[in-house]
Amino acid sequence: MERLVSRYKESNLIVLILMGMVLGVVIALISPSAAMAVSILGKLFVGALKAVAPVLVLVLVSTAIATKEVGAQTNIKPIIALYAIGTFLAALSAVVVSFSFPVSLVLVNPEAGLTPPQSIVGVIKGFVVSMVDNPINALLKGNYIGVLTWAVAGGIALHHSSKETKKVLKDVSDAMTKIVQGVIALAPFGILGLVAETFAETGFNALLGYGKLLVLLVGTMLFVALVINPLLVFFKTKSNPYPLIFTCLKESGVTAFFTRSSAANIPVNMALCKKLGLHEDTYSISIPLGATANMAGAAVTITILTLATVNTLGISVDLPTALLLSLLASVSAAGVSGVAGGSLLLIPLACGLFGISDEVAMQVVAVGFLIGVIQDSTETALNSSTDVVFTAACSNEPIKL
Repeated sequence: MERLVSRYKESNLIVLILMGMVLGVVIALISPSAAMAVSILGKLFVGALKAVAPVLVLVLVSTAIATKEVGAQTNIKPIIALYAIGTFLAALSAVVVSFSFPVSLVLVNPEAGLTPPQSIVGVIKGFVVSMVDNPINALLKGNYIGVLTWAVAGGIALHHSSKETKKVLKDVSDAMTKIVQGVIALAPFGILGLVAETFAETGFNALLGYGKLLVLLVGTMLFVALVINPLLVFFKTKSNPYPLIFTCLKESGVTAFFTRSSAANIPVNMALCKKLGLHEDTYSISIPLGATANMAGAAVTITILTLATVNTLGISVDLPTALLLSLLASVSAAGVSGVAGGSLLLIPLACGLFGISDEVAMQVVAVGFLIGVIQDSTETALNSSTDVVFTAACSNEPIKL
């Protein structure tokens, strides 16, 4: 058994995840009942990610701020600026693509149990209220805005604490990182259960029926990753951006694709930043912050699914409204929760710009859940890899590629 465990640890995680995907599909095709039985592996994996991710954000951000040396340069402001610009350009790209290649939806029954925001005022109010949520409640419910707020407050409060206290914080931070790395190491089993359950319930019909919509979503996200982001990096560094882009997609994007959680991918991004030779005082703050606020993929999802709904209903859209949608999608995306499918719950808000009822909008959310196997994975890969790309682009140190 020890030899087997040792060989598993030494194996390439991505290869093991791909093997888990293939095995999950095979089990679903051979025996749907067996697929539903192994789905417990997926539920355990997702449950573990949801449980540990909020705690990880709280510990990492508070520790990074508390242990930051006074006067140390972090370059956070330009990184935040790139986060905001990149998310808006992603939404704008989604508008252009949707106008160029319009798609229609076959609306299904509304997804039950969802409570989308009703207006932009409601979103702003909800955002502010989430910031001062009870920290324990924020951790329990995965309220990342609240978790981030209390993490910053705790870090500032502990900034002038003793060296011994800061060492304890650093040890706790390292421990939490190891826990998440342990959960990610079990991803092949979790992916096996998730894939088996998904294909046992929906088969291939759900994906095939929305093939064009998936191509539009994935294609736009690839355009952002391979065109928009490189242009922003080139503008910032005045050098060839693609070695950095491909490194981040390979070492961060692929892992995020399978975990489907930007928050859970934080340790991967932190390790990559260290490998690239970036300043720890900068990436220890920008990476956890990006996992919450840098959501280009979410902006693409919100925009494309909203405009697909508009096209289905035959509603005409003028340029000012399209620009307003881009702005709304980019702002809303920054408040998306760090768990799988978080961006879908903001689609009704965007649909409200065009007078589309919540009943119809929630049907679009249901469509989003049907294609979420690929859409949400690609979205997370773009979001998470971009955190490292923009952090590296604003670095004052030579990047080790």
